Amino acid sequence: MASITKWTVSEPYIPISGSLLEGPFYDYNKNEFRFVDIWDQKLYALDLAKGPDSLQTLETSESIGVTANIENISEDRKDHIVAAAKYGFALLNRKSGELSYIGKPWDEPDKLRRMRFNDGAVDSKGRLWAGAMNDPKVQNPGNEGVLFRLDPDLTLHRMVEQLTIPNGIGWNLANDTMYLTDSPTGKIFAFDFDESTGSISNRRVHFDIGEPKEPDGFAIDVDGCIWSAVYGGGKVIRISPEGKVIGEISLPTRNITCPAFVGTELFITTAKDDTNDDQFPESIRYGGHLYRVDVGVQGQLKHEFHFNQQ
Repeated sequence: MASITKWTVSEPYIPISGSLLEGPFYDYNKNEFRFVDIWDQKLYALDLAKGPDSLQTLETSESIGVTANIENISEDRKDHIVAAAKYGFALLNRKSGELSYIGKPWDEPDKLRRMRFNDGAVDSKGRLWAGAMNDPKVQNPGNEGVLFRLDPDLTLHRMVEQLTIPNGIGWNLANDTMYLTDSPTGKIFAFDFDESTGSISNRRVHFDIGEPKEPDGFAIDVDGCIWSAVYGGGKVIRISPEGKVIGEISLPTRNITCPAFVGTELFITTAKDDTNDDQFPESIRYGGHLYRVDVGVQGQLKHEFHFNQQ
């Protein structure tokens, strides 16, 4: 049995007291770290050279699950990034917080009300993948979730149906396997991935947490290991390419949502928790903050969305 490397984080890097922090993203060119609060409809941005005092907050017009940079953004849209938001894929104005939708999968009012987009990622060809789920503010999530792929020409593709809470998405080092988390199942699935076409096939279980906890968002390092947040479990686990747990970060609150690499550090978002118990005696105090820890390995670089603008 492989040994498990362990880290412990006892204090937040920035005590935000947010509701559902998610979507952490490191912009290497700007040395900026950003993340969202899905429930409170906010985008946070941090100048890492200046530290916590530089944190800026932007109110957004709808909830956002994840953001990405745009590779070939035009001059008139230089203040925009792309987002998977409440109603679909959108451009987000970093100055005003307004969302301009470029890909909506539904137009029925009831479907728009009860669905929202969650986590996502950009592949090596600049296609943006993101999962939609039932909005917990409207109803408990069922199997109505769908994984979508938005291509640079803005065509929208339904890639996986009957998901519950689609979460972390990423690719292995060889770029021939895509990983997708469906949180309530406790599983991270693997698919064969065709980089040239963006097609996926041969769905199978890569990792099963095997306990009543939920794998949430994840990051992948340069060794091909997945660092998966465990919602309800107060930890981030490092999963080898063979699907084995080889590392564990313990945090002082229960609801861990997503990690992202900044150099060899993992910045980790969390959600609020309304319950303290013997396992997490101060979870209420420590939930909804941003954490960081040096794990001694770097992450894979993030791709940018290729936007074929008219």
